[in-house]
Amino acid sequence: MGKGKLKKFDEMKGFEHVVQAPFHKVGHDDFQLKGKWALDFFKNDNPIVLELGCGKGEYTVELAAMNPNINYIGVDIKGARLWKGAKQAFLRNMKNVGFLRTNIELITQFFAPNEVDEIWLTFPDPQMRKVRKRLTSTTFLNKYRNFLKPGGIVHLKTDSQFQFKYTLEMVKVNGFEILAQTDNLYEWEGLTDVLRIRTYYEKQWLDRGITSKYLAFIPHQNEYLEPNIEIERDEYRSFGRTARDL
Repeated sequence: MGKGKLKKFDEMKGFEHVVQAPFHKVGHDDFQLKGKWALDFFKNDNPIVLELGCGKGEYTVELAAMNPNINYIGVDIKGARLWKGAKQAFLRNMKNVGFLRTNIELITQFFAPNEVDEIWLTFPDPQMRKVRKRLTSTTFLNKYRNFLKPGGIVHLKTDSQFQFKYTLEMVKVNGFEILAQTDNLYEWEGLTDVLRIRTYYEKQWLDRGITSKYLAFIPHQNEYLEPNIEIERDEYRSFGRTARDL
């Protein structure tokens, strides 16, 4: 590990708003804050919203800045990435934002039934070859149902036409309630300030002429089915996730 990454990891150890609990630390046990995030971590009873696969944490921080009466937690396993959002939240003295460094596959070990109000998935890897790793697959939707409140919203913002179409088919085949849907976000009449938040990677997609897509839906509590269709894969390649800020 390079000196820069080591320095970031060391600095994050001193951030009270960062919890580091990858698999080798938690194993198969429930985490001590499960069911207690609002009162023990945020010291309030405000709603909790997750950003899963938060990357550099820009979306988590800006959502928290726009909505001071809501608690936001950004989740990612890559500590060197997560450091940027954590640092920004620290410098801005934000009390309604936290970060959790862990494997998203373990997410049910961290949150109790009805503990989370909404989930944001911002530009996740579409995982075109591995269905079970897609953050909108039945594998993960079955995890979310363990802690998402009834009527809780899942937001997907993505550059990937594959991810967008796959998730839309998932929503349709399972009869989820669709709240919003567009394949060209910045030309959409429903665009809001929250949706105008742009991550480092989204700016790069837009510069390449790739539109942002958005889908918001409410999953039900019945059994979930995978869509049985062929979806054309994206032709372009993803940016390397180690790219530096410009």
